[in-house]
Amino acid sequence: MRVIGIDPGLRNLGWGVIDVAGARLSHVANGICHSDGATDDLARRLCSLHAQLTEVFRLYQPETAAVEHTFVNKDAVATLKLGQARGIALLVPAQFGLEVGEYAPNAVKKTVVGVGHAAKVQVDHMVRLHLPGVQIAGPDAADALAVAICHSHHVQSAGRLQQALRRAAG
Repeated sequence: MRVIGIDPGLRNLGWGVIDVAGARLSHVANGICHSDGATDDLARRLCSLHAQLTEVFRLYQPETAAVEHTFVNKDAVATLKLGQARGIALLVPAQFGLEVGEYAPNAVKKTVVGVGHAAKVQVDHMVRLHLPGVQIAGPDAADALAVAICHSHHVQSAGRLQQALRRAAG
């Protein structure tokens, strides 16, 4: 199973792709889609993120996707703009016919690090342990890989539950 995790951001939208075979995870690719707030208006920035993320999906052909929930901060305008970038992160997988898992940042950290309030450096460290030898493009890509790892665990758990229910009913 090929999983893409997305860490939405208007300036830096992180993405990470992993392959999952049973309990084995392997790194495929990761990166950051950038938009320039200094020269482009919001519509152009969103269009740029959409085009870049669409190319990532075209290149790596994930089978399932997951997006991190955004947090609401004190700046309502910034939160709204981040929400619009999150819309791009949800739209692109839907355009490829994929269902999208959504996870709170604390759920991702709890799954990957074991602690819901882990620091970014701890997330990065644990991603490197899960994916030995990975070269991470930056903190946003590390977070996206963590989202992919989290989703892979949840998808596998759901699959095992469904198998157990079928056996019990059978």
